[in-house]
Amino acid sequence: MTAALLGIFAVVALLLAAVGICGVLSYSVAQRTREIGVRMAVGATRFDVLSLVFRHAGGFVAAGIVLGFTCGLASTRLINGLLFNTGAADSASIAWAISALASISALAACLPAFGAPSVNPAQTLRAE
Repeated sequence: MTAALLGIFAVVALLLAAVGICGVLSYSVAQRTREIGVRMAVGATRFDVLSLVFRHAGGFVAAGIVLGFTCGLASTRLINGLLFNTGAADSASIAWAISALASISALAACLPAFGAPSVNPAQTLRAE
């Protein structure tokens, strides 16, 4: 029962992380509309703008993975009693969790990333 509840909470936490990353990146892209417009006006391609947004998302994800990995290893004594047939520092479980978070984060970053290159440079520069 405890493991099922922890699994449900883990899925909810993963969905909240995806929504949070999407929201933060959408806000960041909205704040950087002028910069993106200037970049596109001077010749940046769609790929350049996409890589800019995905690099920004990668920084968030890397910080989250490092912080989560550190806190997870620090709390192994607390959850060790809840685990059966595996250790708290099981490398396969940690690798699965990291890859799941990175995959969900990449999917969450797609919405703001693919919306960023649709900025009209002329209209953006006129707005200021």
